Amino acid sequence: MIEQLTSAMVQSGATWVLWLLFALSAVSLAIGLERAWVFRGSREDGARLVPELRRALPDRERAAQLLASRRSVAASVVQAGLAEADLGVAAAQEAMSAQIGLERARLERRLLFLGTVGNNAPFVGLLGTVIGVVGAFEELGKPQAMSQALGAAAALAPERVMATIAEALVATAVGLIVAIPAVAVFNYFQARVAAAIADAETLGHVLLAQLSGDEPARVRRVSGESDAHVRERDRQAAE
Repeated sequence: MIEQLTSAMVQSGATWVLWLLFALSAVSLAIGLERAWVFRGSREDGARLVPELRRALPDRERAAQLLASRRSVAASVVQAGLAEADLGVAAAQEAMSAQIGLERARLERRLLFLGTVGNNAPFVGLLGTVIGVVGAFEELGKPQAMSQALGAAAALAPERVMATIAEALVATAVGLIVAIPAVAVFNYFQARVAAAIADAETLGHVLLAQLSGDEPARVRRVSGESDAHVRERDRQAAE
């Protein structure tokens, strides 16, 4: 079995490993560019949007117009909560939680591929190196090669081995060259996802705070109880 595996590795060579790494690198670059386009409008300055939303929220139509003019994740999340505001604070919070899940899935799409390439490209390159080293020793182990090496100059054998191993190490180097940018891009986009979700949660709390203040009035409207009746009832309870 070992001889068969050795023969298969020697015959296949390490060239296919290099082509595989080049293909993974091309796909990673395409995904990075596509995700950069998606993230281009996915985040907005939350510190600027929070006060704008606070000023607009007493008028829900104005707040809806403000959010509709923005393309950020935070605006999309708060729009979902604002659409369910008439059903109460709990309904708005659940709607925003669902929208956050949808936005997270949209932003993280295909990022798993970048993480996988970053983690495994060095091992793919190492496989090419192992195949190259096995091929080098297989070639040097042949009787004809040994007799030629002994007849010509025994001192050249170590140099030949080292040169062959150096060529085999190219696969490992290519694997690292593919992996390092993939990991860097993956970590960058993960940080962008976390920042966008944090902005959405912050803006969502602004909406929930406003709805919590409006909740007693909404309950009175639903029950048909007037403000004067509520004040009279509170006065009697205090006496």
